Amino acid sequence: MNYKAIVIGASTGGFYALKRLITALPGGFEFPILIVQHISSNSDNFMARYLDGISKLTVKEADEKEAILPGTVYIAPPNYHMLVEENFTIGLSTEEKIRYARPSIDVLFESAVYAYGNQLIGIVLTGANNDGSEGLLAIKKAGGLTIVQTPEQAEADMMPQSAIDLAKPDHILPIEGIAALLTSLNNNQKNSITT
Repeated sequence: MNYKAIVIGASTGGFYALKRLITALPGGFEFPILIVQHISSNSDNFMARYLDGISKLTVKEADEKEAILPGTVYIAPPNYHMLVEENFTIGLSTEEKIRYARPSIDVLFESAVYAYGNQLIGIVLTGANNDGSEGLLAIKKAGGLTIVQTPEQAEADMMPQSAIDLAKPDHILPIEGIAALLTSLNNNQKNSITT
């Protein structure tokens, strides 16, 4: 299977989990990554700037109508839902909160399924709610690859456990295992293109 994009959802404890995951990915990593991290509505773009400074990938806060490019990490801005449009650009929305959250992980995941179908990788990390479970199930039903952080490793295990219970993901892994799997998929895909 040739994958086209990765979507990641995180909440409580997500900053540290995302830091460990994104910094473990190698230079030359080609999948675009779109991230929803639940943060307060008055936050600035510190997380994007910080991760950009310490990772081998370009990390940025997502902009409206921005083209989704390989090897780039897009983080939903505070207080905006982030969506993938049919033409593989980013949409931002201030529509009502979903399960008390804006940005919503489910909104990102479900819009990405519509655009990428079975060529999508969905990942649910630490969090203290059930956002992302239905979106991960949608990815699973479409034939995409589904991954959840091991609940025992997560700072808050409710979100990964909810995703496991509902979506029955393909992989349940610690952060290091997720990074290794993504790197392997990236390398395999690059090799299949060049051979």
